[in-house]
Amino acid sequence: MDEGNQTSVTEFILLGITNIPQLQIFLFITFLLFYLFNLLGNLSIVTVVITDQRLHTPMYFLLGNLSFLDFFFSSTTVPKMLSGLLMEDKRISFHSCIAQLYVVHFLACTEALLLTSMSYDRYVAICNPLRYHVLMAKRVCIQLASSSWITGFVYSLLQTILTFMLPFCKFNKINHFFCDIKPLLKLACADIHFNESLLSIVTAFFAISTLLLIIISYVFIGTNLLNIRSSQGRRKAFSTCTSHLTVVLLYYGPAICTYLRSATDDSLEQDRLTALLFTVITPALNPLIYALRNTEMKRSLKKVFLGDKIFKRRPA
Repeated sequence: MDEGNQTSVTEFILLGITNIPQLQIFLFITFLLFYLFNLLGNLSIVTVVITDQRLHTPMYFLLGNLSFLDFFFSSTTVPKMLSGLLMEDKRISFHSCIAQLYVVHFLACTEALLLTSMSYDRYVAICNPLRYHVLMAKRVCIQLASSSWITGFVYSLLQTILTFMLPFCKFNKINHFFCDIKPLLKLACADIHFNESLLSIVTAFFAISTLLLIIISYVFIGTNLLNIRSSQGRRKAFSTCTSHLTVVLLYYGPAICTYLRSATDDSLEQDRLTALLFTVITPALNPLIYALRNTEMKRSLKKVFLGDKIFKRRPA
């Protein structure tokens, strides 16, 4: 079939994670629990950051943005994956596939930049505490968050347009549980060398540059922690930093493995499993990592959801 750049495919079929019936029910229950925990955890963090005045600080403002993003990130892919595990109908329309791919990469790029902004916040708080309220003023926080969202918007728009400019004229089975660039490129009936190269180059630039900035921030932070004389202050700073570093490793590890290598049949199989980490598991673990290691966050969660009575001093 040769009709230039016209696309004849009107829908795609998401092959999902597995076609083994016994595994599908088990995976459905497992990922549903992760998804529910994700919704509960991230929406709880967003709620307390908005309602508790004590959390109206740069660190929690950025954390609230991250939780809001994680909530929508999983909601873009997980419900469709769950329905595919439970029902036989695994179809997704052409336009819905475009929308899903766009939102996934929009939120993924935004998250990388938000994590970088959070590392800068920690750097300023620990290395320049006397100038913290100047360097991390409200205006600066809004600029950091908005620039992350805008950059993610532009990056994803570029990747989505270039992907769907390709003709899809025969094969429509996507070897994945959501519409992603690499498995879609394998279905295009055109030369995809430019698209693959651009994906690798642009993704490598964002991933390496943001990760390098995070590493540089933590080199300075680590050096400064050694000079903190108070063991309590050192412990509090170390706890906050390790929470953030854990999230960075959980996010960057799978993402780099997925998008910085060529799309072979074997790599696509591995990518499908790796994608579960940053679309299902990591967004659900982030609230656990940040909330359970943060005394102020735990106190605010109790105050908002259990009421102020628990904080009233008992009578002598």
